[in-house]
Amino acid sequence: MVEQAQAVVIGGGVGGTSIAYHLAELGWHDVVLVDRAGLTSGSTFHSAGLVGQLRSSTTLTRMMMYGAGLYRRLTAETGVDVSWHEVGSLRLASSPARLEELRRQVGWARTFGLPLELVSTREAHDLFPLFDPEGVLGAVFLPTDGWLDPSNLAFALAAGAKARGARILTEHRVTGISVEGGRVRGVVTDRGEIRTDVVVNAGGMFAPEIGRLAGVTVPIIPMAHQYLLTKPIPGVRPDIPTMRDPDNLVYFREEVGGLCMGGYERDPAPWSLDGVPPDFNGRLLAPDWPRFAAIMDGAVRRVPAIADAEVTRLINGPEAFTPDNEFILGESEVRGFFVAAGFCAHGIAGAGGIGQQMAQWIVGGEPELDLWKMDIRRFGAQYRSQAYTLARTFETYATYYDIHYPNEERQAGRPLRLSPAYEELRALGAVFGEKSGWERPNWFEPNAALGDEALRPHGWAGQHWSPAIGAEALATRQAAALFDESSFAKIEISGAGALAFLQRLCANDVDRPVGSITYTQMLNTRGGIECDFTVTRLAEELFLIVTGTAFGNHDLGWIRAHLPADGSVRVRDVTSSRACLGIWGPRARDILAPLTRDDLSNEAFPYLTAREITLAHVPVLALRVTYVGELGWELYPPSEYGRGLWQTLWEAGRAQGMLAGGYRAIDALRLEKGYRVWSSDITPEETPYEAGLGFAVRLDKGTDFIGREALLARKAAGPRRRLACLVLDDPRSVTLGNEPVRIGGAIVGRVTSGGYGHAVAKSIAYAYLPPERAVPGTRGEIDVFGAWVGAEVVREPLWDPAGERIRS
Repeated sequence: MVEQAQAVVIGGGVGGTSIAYHLAELGWHDVVLVDRAGLTSGSTFHSAGLVGQLRSSTTLTRMMMYGAGLYRRLTAETGVDVSWHEVGSLRLASSPARLEELRRQVGWARTFGLPLELVSTREAHDLFPLFDPEGVLGAVFLPTDGWLDPSNLAFALAAGAKARGARILTEHRVTGISVEGGRVRGVVTDRGEIRTDVVVNAGGMFAPEIGRLAGVTVPIIPMAHQYLLTKPIPGVRPDIPTMRDPDNLVYFREEVGGLCMGGYERDPAPWSLDGVPPDFNGRLLAPDWPRFAAIMDGAVRRVPAIADAEVTRLINGPEAFTPDNEFILGESEVRGFFVAAGFCAHGIAGAGGIGQQMAQWIVGGEPELDLWKMDIRRFGAQYRSQAYTLARTFETYATYYDIHYPNEERQAGRPLRLSPAYEELRALGAVFGEKSGWERPNWFEPNAALGDEALRPHGWAGQHWSPAIGAEALATRQAAALFDESSFAKIEISGAGALAFLQRLCANDVDRPVGSITYTQMLNTRGGIECDFTVTRLAEELFLIVTGTAFGNHDLGWIRAHLPADGSVRVRDVTSSRACLGIWGPRARDILAPLTRDDLSNEAFPYLTAREITLAHVPVLALRVTYVGELGWELYPPSEYGRGLWQTLWEAGRAQGMLAGGYRAIDALRLEKGYRVWSSDITPEETPYEAGLGFAVRLDKGTDFIGREALLARKAAGPRRRLACLVLDDPRSVTLGNEPVRIGGAIVGRVTSGGYGHAVAKSIAYAYLPPERAVPGTRGEIDVFGAWVGAEVVREPLWDPAGERIRS
């Protein structure tokens, strides 16, 4: 029995073996992988083995591309044949909406250099002659996709890890995780304990059980997933591509002259919610032909030959799915306890990239790529509820092959987290969206009558849209609007060491007088932006951070990971203790002034300052700050006063032409003002200088803050790229993010975010471009659903470039 290791990886599937392989590759040779049974005995052995590279996010696509490259060379490197078949992949469009989706994917693929091409139905049929072309409108083909043997992939990765010194211990059941002082210290198995400071929970469908041993929630639901295998079918060649027909919910690949066919049914079957049986190793579930009937119907419609083919086996095996259909990766709240699980039936394609990123995270302290959408910290406390996790996961599986339009709102598990003013918002006709469990108004439908339907964007951007968005945005510019932002995450930093701690983490200088608000970023060691928020100094040793609703857990995790061990700094999540109402617009001061005896003049209450004031009967922490580019305040009353404050402000503002506003108007307004969004415009991969946020960096503040050395090196070398503002020639061609930008005939970047600016009457897009291309006046084109639309780089911000309105 091994007694000590640099790292212990729990789980012998493709995820665990890939992590062990990549840790060893980075020089961690004292790595131990343990599994309760044998390698591949969980979900890996019954996976279908498809490897597709183009995915819904930049990071996931890059991870998949790395994996495909790894699989091409792994057999030669390890001597274990992974049976890599680089036959390409087809995706069919059996509806006009699906064809539009495929056109968007072609543009998306161009930004990676992936050779995805839109092909005709005839060309697709030539590649896969068995499918019935009736109703097929077109397809895309990616020649570098393929499939492999999942078990042999795991064996090859294990062999590669062992060759570099890692040890593989099968038949070692984990019975406990040793945690001391909030940090992992060892793994207890039925054969003894292994002391270690790094544990990776790569247990697949067993990951929740392993997580509980360390006090960590891993929100995963095992779903029974089925596919069948047939005997040889005439016309099936070894080189036919894999094929997906999402409108019929099915996928296909070749298997020994026959077909492997499966899909994602609308009535999924969660399995073993009380825990995976202790002896469920290398086993399958009984075939469920009635549930497979809908999949079979779709398969026969598309490939009629499968109706008469002899089925050799119907595979029914549990796969670990997550509430949002994204991987669960990263370090948990227990220091040193990492999770890599919940692969949602695309873990074979993702295993290579998962192993690479996890190894870099473990060894270097941070991942190379922006992994926020996969980060375990994205899940709030509500996911401790299995019922909530089940409802959300059921929905993602049932809609696996659906077209998911931007701004689509999920329905499962709602409503859950409600602002104090929720009933007031609902009475005013709020159309709610959801973020991190919070119900938030996207817009107020009665305001649609004040908007312009003629501005509805073309195509997908016109889905989940209302003229109310424009009406609310223009009211903010011309009069005032009232927004409920109670979902904003609020973090309190206090203690004798609070100032020094924040100075070490923040790129800007937060050592300012009490009552000051500082806009800043926290950076990683590469100078990339990990956090983006405001810091308000409430007292000498008390600071309030306000950050985005979805980023609170992330930012808390980053902050807590750097806490000093001497106890001089305390961190508290105070999100639920205060509501937040934002009132902005040229009449904001006129609306508030009659409600208070406090002086709200610009001289007494300037921009980027905070004060305790009283509005009517309500005590409020007022922050003069804006994310929309207008005069106004964020008002933070204790939560129990939130509803009353909304009522007071609403009655006071109606005579001034104030409207209730939603988050879609905020997004349109911030685009006009050039305000960035973390996770799209700015990520851990971009520096403040590249993002146009150099004004928020103080290299000379006297503190060697995290990322400073990297910024100095980047500044000396010059920027690799710059975030630029582009205006499209066609105002109704609105970008959604990830569209390719072409200048001088070459793809030079992709859109980070875009939308329509109602006050400037322009379609706005932001994209990182080479510095020489980011010059105002540069002409280019943006691919909007297959049509190249002219665009021009312009000076930003488009609205109030001198910042006079916010300081008025």
